[in-house]
Amino acid sequence: MSARRRLGTLLAALAAFTAAAVPTASAGMTVHPAPKAPHTAVLDGARLQQTKHRVDRGDPQLRGAVRALKARADRWLGQGPWTVVDKPRPAPGGDVHDYLSQAPYWWPSQPPTSDNPWGCPYVQRDGERNPEVDSGTDRQDVEKTFDSSYDLSLAWYYTGDKRYAQKAGQILRTWFLDPATRMNPNLNHAQFIPCKYDGRAIGIIDFSQSYTSVLDAIAILDSGAPGWTRTDRTRMKKWNTDFLNWLTTSDFGGQEAAATNNHGTFYDMQLAGLAYATGDKELARRAVLDARSKRIVPQIEADGSQPQELARTRSWHYSTFTLVAYSRLAAIGRHVGVNLWAYQGPDGQSLFKAVDYLLPAATAAAPWPHPELEFHRYAATDVVHATADAGDPRAQRAVRSLEAPPGGDLWALRPAAEQLDSIAG
Repeated sequence: MSARRRLGTLLAALAAFTAAAVPTASAGMTVHPAPKAPHTAVLDGARLQQTKHRVDRGDPQLRGAVRALKARADRWLGQGPWTVVDKPRPAPGGDVHDYLSQAPYWWPSQPPTSDNPWGCPYVQRDGERNPEVDSGTDRQDVEKTFDSSYDLSLAWYYTGDKRYAQKAGQILRTWFLDPATRMNPNLNHAQFIPCKYDGRAIGIIDFSQSYTSVLDAIAILDSGAPGWTRTDRTRMKKWNTDFLNWLTTSDFGGQEAAATNNHGTFYDMQLAGLAYATGDKELARRAVLDARSKRIVPQIEADGSQPQELARTRSWHYSTFTLVAYSRLAAIGRHVGVNLWAYQGPDGQSLFKAVDYLLPAATAAAPWPHPELEFHRYAATDVVHATADAGDPRAQRAVRSLEAPPGGDLWALRPAAEQLDSIAG
């Protein structure tokens, strides 16, 4: 065979290999360049990029999860954006740009009258959510803002459909950036109690339980999303820096940092996520390191139980809820060189043991032996996934017996634990 024929044969083979290895667009589909690995705070950006390549190759193991994610994102396309200035009355300070929410477990003790329109005094009923909190404040709208921006940014990343990125950008700009509609970067009036408190430190959990998902949504959009500009990135970083400053210098922030239950753990997780996202890796690292003796040792028993959460009327919910914070904090730790999963306290306390304590109920091998007003087995699904990924053999064996949450198990696309049985607060 001549050199020219050999070269032609080689080029033809190379072309055939390339066509087989690189997915082609179906009719009517636009081919989008693969986004770079996002600089996410909780999610592993390199892992997202690897999963994106699998999606592009048509990996059958991911098709169901992609369909479920697109279904969630599609529902958001026709909703929002939301803003703090739309509430019927401003926060007690009078500024409509201040976030306002109401304590979920506090109820009026008297019938409302013209002289006592709130029905004061309010009394606490732990675990029973007052429907008043879902009207007249910003609580539901901020949850929609958080959830939608996360779902939409992920949907854009995996599909390349610019509609998802553009909608996510609109939602984030409206809530955080546009002067007419933006939220002030504080939580001075979160979880107020009518006739009692204008705001409370524990209201910080309105953000700390899920705002790190917004940080990851922003990082995903930063990886090249259409319509998300350099100005958006700069202004969003400024908002997050201001919010971090409020969190670390305000009296409310100090109180929440001192909390000894799930509130303190979520505070640490939010602090570490904000610090990492705004470039203060040393503060992020310190927050993860401090959580070992400050959180794990006093909160988790040698057998893995969490006494403070077991004392609640929603003991299953709060036991899984706290472990969402721990597993996400451990994920941030991975970015700053701290392996929180490997830590063991002086009595053997560890995150592995805390999750293993849940496994009999999570896999339906045994009933949950503590008080629980509304048991949902799937509440533990994400934290078991996270623990299995971290190398715990018992969790790895349990994965096949987990219950998928409503809407499908999206772990393969966004491997970071979420609160799957949401009851706000």
